[in-house]
Amino acid sequence: MTAIAPKRFVPRTTDSKHNFGFSPNLSREPTGEPVGPGQVIVGDITYLPLQNGRFCYLATFQDKFTRRIVGWQVSERMTAQLVIDAFNRARRRGLIKRGAIIHTDRGSQYAAVEYRRLLYINGLRQSMSGKGNCYDNAQAESFFSRFKAELVEGGIFESVEQARTEIFSYIEGYYNRIRRHSSLGYLSPLEFEKQLKIKNQRSGESFVSCFS
Repeated sequence: MTAIAPKRFVPRTTDSKHNFGFSPNLSREPTGEPVGPGQVIVGDITYLPLQNGRFCYLATFQDKFTRRIVGWQVSERMTAQLVIDAFNRARRRGLIKRGAIIHTDRGSQYAAVEYRRLLYINGLRQSMSGKGNCYDNAQAESFFSRFKAELVEGGIFESVEQARTEIFSYIEGYYNRIRRHSSLGYLSPLEFEKQLKIKNQRSGESFVSCFS
């Protein structure tokens, strides 16, 4: 990738001036703090500069408890289909529990009828940040901050295809598998999930032995 000077034009990834209506903010309720994987998922969109002067867009969904990026998608267009495709990737992997909270900002992509229908038929609860409150979706935005510092570094991608390939390597090969988080006891998301599974299995065995 080639370093470039900052562009004057910066795409807006959140357009909350729409007539689709908004969902309540569940992130501040007791159920908004997960106690296990798959219970609360946070989503967001960011833009990525291309060599031809245009942009492509990355949508992600992240498990709030494990920090794992459970679904993502790259597209030349910032539409509802972008977030639907990213969400479906997580859903097909079985990484979202029924009844989970899916929290995002108030962007039109998340308010679209098609996206809301997808959440409804899968038994999920939609949550949106409060008006003008970026802190309600701080974890998702924090991921993009790290992503751009560690992968993009002020450069550009040659094409959408290159962006998709490098993002796959970063998310699936590095971030989920290797990158350590202080909030996870300096484990990577996948290692944290592995250790949590072992701990839960041991707890289950102990419970059974007490009543055997």
